[in-house]
Amino acid sequence: MTAEAEYLAVPISVTVNGIRHQASVEPRTLLVYFLREQLGLTGTHVGCDTSQCGACTVHLNGRAVKSCTIFAVQANDAEVKTIEGLANGDRFHPVQEGFREKHGLQCGYCTPGMIMTAVHLLETNTNPSEDEIKHALEGNLCRCTGYVNIVESIKWAAEKMRNQL
Repeated sequence: MTAEAEYLAVPISVTVNGIRHQASVEPRTLLVYFLREQLGLTGTHVGCDTSQCGACTVHLNGRAVKSCTIFAVQANDAEVKTIEGLANGDRFHPVQEGFREKHGLQCGYCTPGMIMTAVHLLETNTNPSEDEIKHALEGNLCRCTGYVNIVESIKWAAEKMRNQL
């Protein structure tokens, strides 16, 4: 690290997927790059760097956000959940299962962001209509599937989650 870089480094403390991390970041470092490059959590994808695609969606203090729109320093003292933090050991989250069962992915690039968006939706609305699912996904782009199987995956997961209650 150069003297200039040391001068620009800002200490942060972020809990990611239940693990507290202490790090130093440049003030301009985006949360998505902090997660990928400093923490090695590459499930959060960089798709567009303009907040248009949603591939970088994570949960920040319980809200689905596009991590390319947030500076890492803004996540100081916050809780972040990434796609890597959804499964419980070897047991997938119902939304992850839904994407597998209903073929909600093809290339898989948008999948982590879609799943994180869907999980947030189902945490706030346990029985969304098809229109509500489509509305929730408006900020996530997929170039492969045409969204039909993605919507079906989320409906499947919603039903499974309701049946587990």
